[in-house]
Amino acid sequence: MLQSQLFPKTLREAPKEAESVNHKLLVRAGFIDQLMAGSWTLLPLGYRVVAKIIQVVREEMNAVGGQEMLMPLLHPKNIWNETGRWDKAKEVMYQFMDARGKEFALSFTHEEIVMDLLRKNIKSYADLPVAVYHFSTKFRNEPRARSGILRGREFLMKDLYSAHVSEADMLSYYEKVKDAYKKIFTRLGFDFRVIETGGGVFTDRRTHEFQVLAKGGEDTIFYCDSCDWGENKEIFGGKAGEACPSCKKGKVLTSSAIEVGNIFPLGTWYAERMRVYYADEKGMKKPVWFASYGIGPTRTMGAWVEVSHDEKGIIWNKTLAPFAVHLIELPGAKNAKKVYEDLQKAGIEVLWDDREVGAGEKFADADLIGIPVRTVVSDKTGDKIELKKRDGDKTELVTFEELTKRL
Repeated sequence: MLQSQLFPKTLREAPKEAESVNHKLLVRAGFIDQLMAGSWTLLPLGYRVVAKIIQVVREEMNAVGGQEMLMPLLHPKNIWNETGRWDKAKEVMYQFMDARGKEFALSFTHEEIVMDLLRKNIKSYADLPVAVYHFSTKFRNEPRARSGILRGREFLMKDLYSAHVSEADMLSYYEKVKDAYKKIFTRLGFDFRVIETGGGVFTDRRTHEFQVLAKGGEDTIFYCDSCDWGENKEIFGGKAGEACPSCKKGKVLTSSAIEVGNIFPLGTWYAERMRVYYADEKGMKKPVWFASYGIGPTRTMGAWVEVSHDEKGIIWNKTLAPFAVHLIELPGAKNAKKVYEDLQKAGIEVLWDDREVGAGEKFADADLIGIPVRTVVSDKTGDKIELKKRDGDKTELVTFEELTKRL
């Protein structure tokens, strides 16, 4: 990609209303743009990052048997009435009436829609289990739409839904997805904890959140320094410094955190209300056991910026970065185009700063955008390339072969 053609250009100043780090840096660096409170455009750089996150999530969902599809965003009132959530979730749902007097909602989740699919297609135990997922926009009437892309009224979400013949089968798959989520956030490079919490408007059961430790996080979590126990402040009755209630050996620590994923063992509540049954081996009619699992790719991008930045800008890792290398061309460089083309031929994603602007502006933009490897070609580098990592200060001259080997 030629930086001279990249849309839009970087900004020298953050928006006046920006308070959170991700809001300031993602807007300044040209990754996102705010249409209104809680509503964001993913600009080309931001879309590339989110696409990287989506691919990691997709690979791990497929690995646990998930089948990808896409469900509608516009839902009729009657399907939400079947579970009573038209009224129960009224505060968070966008509800409206069309010109013909029919009432609809914009999707804030898809449990009812999946249950409708199941009752149309599930007949016997032989049809189960089923696991389906999609990447889709969610709409939630968030009263405090702030913190940049972390808390929006419209955002991208991955929903996985699973249906089972029994509680044991549901809980077994629930643990598989929990492990898949751990793999996802480990692959993405996060320092995170799995935290037990309540079920909100989804279930009366205990559920689990995946929380990234972050100074700017709005959640408060408690976790053990020795085992994997953790709870949020909603359900934890103790305080930091106490002995771990699970292993008894470790000490309870506390931290601010950002929720990036959650999983819900929903049981038969939805099936009983929407009459979603299957016939068991003896022909007996039984309700389907159900669970749901969510990850916010856009929220995940914002969370990364909150925990990985410095005074100059964002610091991406190689998994999340929009490009693998930032190639900066300075006056006198004779081989910039060849280096760019050869990197592309080698299958390496590269952003080439071919703009006719000063070196200081190029270096400042490179730090702001945060691509993990910066390379420079100039009259001083000759037939070599200057290499510097975004999270380091050391520069060195390398050959093209050395550069591609490292990348």
